[in-house]
Amino acid sequence: MRIRFTCFLHAALLAVFITNSFSAAAQAPKTWTSSEILLGLKKLNVLGSALYLAAHPDDENTRLIAYLANGRLVETGYLSCTRGDGGQNLIGPELREQLGVIRTQELLAARRIDGGRQFFTRANDFGFSKTPEETFTIWDKEQVLADMVWVIRQRRPDVLITRFPPDARAGHGHHTASALLAIEAFSAAADPKRFPEQLKFVQPWQAKRLVWNTGSFFVKPGENMDGYLKLDAGSYNPLLGQSYGEIAARSRSQHKSQGFGSAATRGEALEYFQLLKGEPAKTDLFEGVDMTWNRVPGGAAVGKLIDEVIRKYDPSNPSASVAGLLKVREALKKIKNTEDQKGNSIANVEWDNDGASKQQKAIDNLPKPFDTFWILNKLEAVETLIKGDLGLHLDAIASEATTTTGSAINLVVEAANRSSIPVVWRRSNVRGYNVSDTTINRSLAQGVVVQLRQTVVSGDMALSQPYWLQFPGTTGMYMLPGALRLASSPSNKIKGVDPAMAVVRQEDLIGLPENPAHLSVTFELNVAGSPISFKVPVQYKSTDPVEGEKYRPLTVVPPVAVNIGGRAYVFADNQPKTVPVTLRAGKAGVKGSVALTLPAGWKAEPASISFELAAKDADQTVYFQVQPGAGAAEGKAELRAVATVDGQQYTRGIQTIQYNHIPTQTLFPEAVAPLVKLNLKRKGQEIGYLMGAGDEVPDALRQVGYTVTLLKPEDITEERLRRFDAVVLGVRAYNTVDRLRSLQPTLLRYVEQGGNLVVQYVVNRGTVLPEIGPYPLTLSNDRVTVENAPVTLLNPKQPLLNTPNKITAQDFEGWVQEQGLYYPSKWDPKYQTVISSHDPGEPAKESAILVADYGKGHYIYTGLSFFRELPAGVPGAYRLLTNMVSLGKK
Repeated sequence: MRIRFTCFLHAALLAVFITNSFSAAAQAPKTWTSSEILLGLKKLNVLGSALYLAAHPDDENTRLIAYLANGRLVETGYLSCTRGDGGQNLIGPELREQLGVIRTQELLAARRIDGGRQFFTRANDFGFSKTPEETFTIWDKEQVLADMVWVIRQRRPDVLITRFPPDARAGHGHHTASALLAIEAFSAAADPKRFPEQLKFVQPWQAKRLVWNTGSFFVKPGENMDGYLKLDAGSYNPLLGQSYGEIAARSRSQHKSQGFGSAATRGEALEYFQLLKGEPAKTDLFEGVDMTWNRVPGGAAVGKLIDEVIRKYDPSNPSASVAGLLKVREALKKIKNTEDQKGNSIANVEWDNDGASKQQKAIDNLPKPFDTFWILNKLEAVETLIKGDLGLHLDAIASEATTTTGSAINLVVEAANRSSIPVVWRRSNVRGYNVSDTTINRSLAQGVVVQLRQTVVSGDMALSQPYWLQFPGTTGMYMLPGALRLASSPSNKIKGVDPAMAVVRQEDLIGLPENPAHLSVTFELNVAGSPISFKVPVQYKSTDPVEGEKYRPLTVVPPVAVNIGGRAYVFADNQPKTVPVTLRAGKAGVKGSVALTLPAGWKAEPASISFELAAKDADQTVYFQVQPGAGAAEGKAELRAVATVDGQQYTRGIQTIQYNHIPTQTLFPEAVAPLVKLNLKRKGQEIGYLMGAGDEVPDALRQVGYTVTLLKPEDITEERLRRFDAVVLGVRAYNTVDRLRSLQPTLLRYVEQGGNLVVQYVVNRGTVLPEIGPYPLTLSNDRVTVENAPVTLLNPKQPLLNTPNKITAQDFEGWVQEQGLYYPSKWDPKYQTVISSHDPGEPAKESAILVADYGKGHYIYTGLSFFRELPAGVPGAYRLLTNMVSLGKK
């Protein structure tokens, strides 16, 4: 098998194109202060790079990233193996893929503050893992390694930095795995025999060194740190007016879903590094790395031009630097064109996949590869600085937030030059499958806003589903699409991006944090006589009366979206339940029919329902009566809603995720819901539920017939609580509801007088009061991560296991992600243990459920992950929770 190399220049150009496409998504147009421009000018003369590697969002050291990007002025990236799907959510009910989308955007928000770039592998965060061995049985290790190698080869960092050590001190199997992968990737990225299929697009790359960024949480008390390389990342940046600790606090505080709001730090902040691989360094992280323009053939002259621009920079008149920057730009383009003509790249080299010796010989015979990465990187930076110097405002706004394939899109394209430098707007190009090129040739006078209104017809674009969610993956890995269809401008004549169809190849999606913009406008300008183009994503803009101006991505939606109301439908008897299905029009004039697909033995009335949606965004809710028949099997199945329009079936709903700290995100989940038939009895009727961080347990309780009242802290009075057969506290309530500090005596009096209080898991740090139960118990990080770990019933006669439902080991089968978390490590003898289980190789854990009789009532603490199991339709979870809220009731 022979592989013909395509020019590495094309791959590098594509990397710049992709980066530009997603970096501006769903943001107001960037503006620059004079000091930010000066910092950017200084960064032009630094040709060094670093890549930080860890497992999850929020693992990264934001202070070090801020220091490297803004202090050392090196290109700095963070590669997170996962998107954090398996974590908990402190700000809302979203879990799994939805949480991964939120945490992806939180990372992007953090990078916009600290100056880094964000990358990912396709590994899926499947939840807490105790060993790297377990992690690698669920992740496809070779695929994750290949993704890591791809990013290294594409971004070519001089220094790799891990957050975690490659051993048990990392405290999480994913953490340790990320370090082990980094060690292997350090060498693999430089080895042409590893992942040779990548070499059609990128070159092998050998970083100078790989270090572990250690700290006080990894070393023993009193350990001598003199043997570690160290640097002070706490210094003050006068151009930004902040220390790197202050920048880091703002960056880290973007991880709101994880409750990681951070306080700013000032003064010395030592970071320590231990060599894991590569050349040792005595005094500096970049020791032995030439970070000047001398690393690029012909680059010394460019460095001198940049020095001159910096020397003459006038912060009161940044536009005076434009002439100098245009000279720098021309010098960079000249070097690139010269090297292209020489053929100093890996283009035109043929490789034999079966002959490593031939591959190595081919590499040895190549001329020194031209450092295309730095030329393209600095060209992008120079053009960005020119835009900043001009105070250039470029915007492309759609009249509506959504569109469908083939629909007309009304745009307002806007440009403003806020400098005295002559700028001519020559043309604008909008690229879908239908091209709209508009010749303008209009001078942009200083301070004058020029608008152009255009109507374009979108082509055959994919839904705006995050690319890693377009196809079902596995527990440990996401599946990438073969390609991603999007709309782009005709100037993108880059290998891998068809200028007519704008299809991004699979390999160029690897590492990207989010989808490139579907539709973009290229502004072709003439700046002081030099042609220059800027590409701007098409977005939707609105004005919120509280938040002000807000941007969101232009979203491609289906003609009709199908949403099933409710997360799971649970049948404890054969009585029918109402299943609402809401249809939402992606365009005007949509009509068709919708039906439910059910497993054998189930029936729905009516069989199908017609609908007609006259206006775009109109919705209509229809109702089916679903019930199990005599042949319906007990256990968990699935129902699906299918809409048919013009002979085409549509099976995806629409879900919008909106939080103020991230851009609006839109997902298109399959219109499915668990369908559960089980033998269930219950006692009592009225449940009071105090929400904590957010979960969907109240809906699950309603599904089995309870009347659930959502409580506010002010509702918790002795008089009001008396009417409830049980009161349930949502997940992390004692971490998030401050008033529980004063309301705890009221809750305990409710129990003492005969009430039943069920407390779901509480994180062992940051509780609002030191004691959450009637008797002492010590929360811990103990958990059982194997969801189907065998369970032993410690006291089979315990009422909680017998009434009103007989609980057996079978009720713990079919659980998802984990069995439970944050189990107490110590507890008063007055608490009764109920079940025992453990992960492989670990001692038994007996505190998943603790029951205490208190006065006439019962207090129950449970770390079992009901917040995951109930929405997933796990039958045993419903039976067990029903027994908890029924305890002691007649």
